[in-house]
Amino acid sequence: MKVLLVYPECPTTFWSFKYALDFISKKASFPPLGLLTVAAMLPKHWELKLVDMNVRHLRDEDIKWADYVFISAMLVQRKSVKSVVQRCKGLGVKTVAGGPLFTTDYENFPEIDHLILNEAELTLPQFLEDISKGKCKRIYTSDQWADIRKTPVPLWRLIDMKDYPSMNIQYSRGCPYNCEFCDIITLYGRQPRTKDKEQIIKELEVLYNHGWRGQIFFVDDNFIGNKRKLKQELLPYLIEWMESKNYPFIFSTEASVDLSDDDHLLSLMRKAGFSTVFMGIETPNEESLDECSKVQNKNRDLIKCIEKIRKYGMHVQGGFIVGFDNDPVTIFERLINFIQESGIVVAMVGLLNAPRGTRLYHRLAKEGRLLKDMTGDNTDFTMNFIPKMEYGELMKGYKRLINTIYSPEKYYERVIRFLKDYTPRKFKSYHLKFNYLMAFFKSIIYIGTIGRERIYYWKLFFWSLFKRPRVLPFAIMFSIYGFHFRKVFKNYSWNRHELEYR
Repeated sequence: MKVLLVYPECPTTFWSFKYALDFISKKASFPPLGLLTVAAMLPKHWELKLVDMNVRHLRDEDIKWADYVFISAMLVQRKSVKSVVQRCKGLGVKTVAGGPLFTTDYENFPEIDHLILNEAELTLPQFLEDISKGKCKRIYTSDQWADIRKTPVPLWRLIDMKDYPSMNIQYSRGCPYNCEFCDIITLYGRQPRTKDKEQIIKELEVLYNHGWRGQIFFVDDNFIGNKRKLKQELLPYLIEWMESKNYPFIFSTEASVDLSDDDHLLSLMRKAGFSTVFMGIETPNEESLDECSKVQNKNRDLIKCIEKIRKYGMHVQGGFIVGFDNDPVTIFERLINFIQESGIVVAMVGLLNAPRGTRLYHRLAKEGRLLKDMTGDNTDFTMNFIPKMEYGELMKGYKRLINTIYSPEKYYERVIRFLKDYTPRKFKSYHLKFNYLMAFFKSIIYIGTIGRERIYYWKLFFWSLFKRPRVLPFAIMFSIYGFHFRKVFKNYSWNRHELEYR
């Protein structure tokens, strides 16, 4: 059996970092971890190829080689998925699809031959058994949660690691919280399930033996969902392994803001090599936090929480949302002030949308306020429901918010605010690769010479060089990030999206 695994193209978005990747000559932020894991579940005697369309073009020859084309995708990849499936149909090759997009929205893909829904550990073996019998159903699904302690190591040999600036790994699935707008509990449940510590070390060993050194992203939607197991089992074991290997990796992840409540956990994460954590901060408005059941963010000084995490050497990235029913018209100014005061450099502010299957989706459907499916990119000036705030006022305020926080003046002000107090841990010199030196020289040309932010770039450069030389690499990195964010928002068509809503 010949199987082609295809990861569809992701559009250029806030999180794609496309314009930043150009500086380091990389093609995509992360490899397709889900597909690589599925590949490891397939029979050993099958012939496998993988095409990440974010790295190279999918050729007709690739499709015609295969007996089946396996596709995994997220919502934001819908357009590319449709194109891939049409091409496969035209060439007479059967398609097999799974992943978040299809699990929540499979009804909109009648042209796909076989749908492997929910978690592949449960549904893929059923499909493989039926293939061997020559009698395959169209839909395979399950209402159970998989034991991810049995999940195999991803098949890394199918990709060229040089195409990516970071590898990725998964420790847990599920989140103990129940935020109204979040589809994580729909996909993975509220009881966090974890891999064994030996399993994680084995996965890291495989990456290490493949020659990987540098960034690794723990893709868990809430890395600290099971704090006890994390503190008692994984992190001490991980620290010991990292020390034995002379710290070959730099880790990043996602976590809830209550990470700041646990000094012991923060200390362990620092020792293990974590440098970045993304947090869903959402809003400083308590009524909106109440509305969306974001209980873990309530009744706390969020800025002090961020500052505390930063003291442990971790850079906090923040997710924010506008468009809640309880958002007052002052929310835009409050968010601008909050983001500037917090010094969160990478601040992703999106419009509220309702993913299929969430409590928010069902509530809005009951209220008759749903309009269409969401795009999967909540920074593209689209909403899939009728907001309580007058639409024109909401969009005008959102646009002003984005234009303000990513203007060169405000953005670089935030970078300096962050770097003044940030003490990064020391990493080995092999993390400073040739590509990153080239990125520095490119930044001088594209940002420091011809960019409209060049004055701010040089102010930051010389401030870092003379006052805090240790953070100079971060100053250059954030300058490149800012270049990407401004290009992304500049390229969105404001008028087109306004007309779409109307």
